[in-house]
Amino acid sequence: MTPVEIGILGICLLLFLFFLGMPVSFSMAFIGWVGYCYLVSPEAGSKLLVRDFFTMFASYPLSVIAAFVLMGNYAFASGISEKLYKTAYDLFGQLKGGLTVATVVTSAGFAAVCGSTSATVATIGKIALPEMKKYKYKDSLATGCIATSATLGILIPPSTIFIVYGILTEQSIGKLFISGVVPGIILAFLLAMTTILICYVKPELGPPGPKTTLLQKLKSLTGVVEAIVLFGITMGGLFAGWFTPTQAGSIGAAGALLIGLVKRKISWKAFLLATKDGVLTSCMILFLITGATVFGHFMAITRIPYLLVNSVKNLPLSPAAILSLICFFYIVGGCFMDAMALVVLTIPFVYPIILKLGYNPIWFGVIIVLVSELGVVTPPVGVNVYVLKGIAPDIPLETIFKGVMPFLGAIILTLIILISFPELATFLPRYVKW
Repeated sequence: MTPVEIGILGICLLLFLFFLGMPVSFSMAFIGWVGYCYLVSPEAGSKLLVRDFFTMFASYPLSVIAAFVLMGNYAFASGISEKLYKTAYDLFGQLKGGLTVATVVTSAGFAAVCGSTSATVATIGKIALPEMKKYKYKDSLATGCIATSATLGILIPPSTIFIVYGILTEQSIGKLFISGVVPGIILAFLLAMTTILICYVKPELGPPGPKTTLLQKLKSLTGVVEAIVLFGITMGGLFAGWFTPTQAGSIGAAGALLIGLVKRKISWKAFLLATKDGVLTSCMILFLITGATVFGHFMAITRIPYLLVNSVKNLPLSPAAILSLICFFYIVGGCFMDAMALVVLTIPFVYPIILKLGYNPIWFGVIIVLVSELGVVTPPVGVNVYVLKGIAPDIPLETIFKGVMPFLGAIILTLIILISFPELATFLPRYVKW
């Protein structure tokens, strides 16, 4: 068999292992190792496996993942999310569908100190869902809003997918972070408008909550101070070039922990739990990257990525048409695979094509995040939906998925806007030093 045929067989076996339920990271590492052993030699394959694992886990640039994951966990344990929701609740709760608007605003605020959709949906879901139930919001609207609003966690900086994309493509993490600011604001606005429109057409889905006075609204603004300070120090220092990405994440994690200690919000048990969750999440991402690295070396010697780039380049299609096909592939793929795993697996193939077509790699990073957002809320995988189901076991899965559907239009519209106006994602990164 030729190297190309071996590579195609390896991809088929990889998909078969996914189907059997084998973890994505171990599947990629195993197939990559076996394929490399077959094409080169067992000795070379074993050395490659050991070298890749050691290199990845000893890599200083990858420590940025653990830093920002811990920052998000400590921010949750410090009660920052609760104060954000209280502020948004006082500002918007008295409107029709006001609690859903408050949920979108809170998710955007928590995303600025988190970086994960799963963490955002779990955190905001625990706070917002009981309040919506209290004021007779329909389950479909409440859960759909929470699940889709949580996708802001990987668009508004910091973002774990931006970090992984930056590492895989050797792009500036600081520039990727700030490229998501404007698109994140646009998406948050469109999600809020979607909830208002739904409740305007069907007011019974989201009845208004109790009114608050102007004085209560003004007092509630103090609830955003901690999040603003934490975001300002970490992201401001990163964008100004004062910190490296890893230093920014570490300072953010220490700052979130300090806030919790000063406010007496973090107990010893909560600290250990937040740290444990952060370590588990970081290890999961590191294993994904390492597995993809091993598999990528196998793919490199099969020459499939090189042949794929040339084949796509010679297609009688415009760059815009090819980009549309890539986006469609990610949307469909996201229905069957976790967003992080999909990005790690496909970027080595897709990224060279994007460069050949002349697209801006920073802008494409934002596009990848947007299509990944669709994946985390669409069936059958829909990670956010399953996390929310764990919080609300009494609500059927089909109800949550049904509630998500109207909000998908906001994500798709944001994607269209970004494709039509790339400058929205690229003008701020020009001012970032890291």
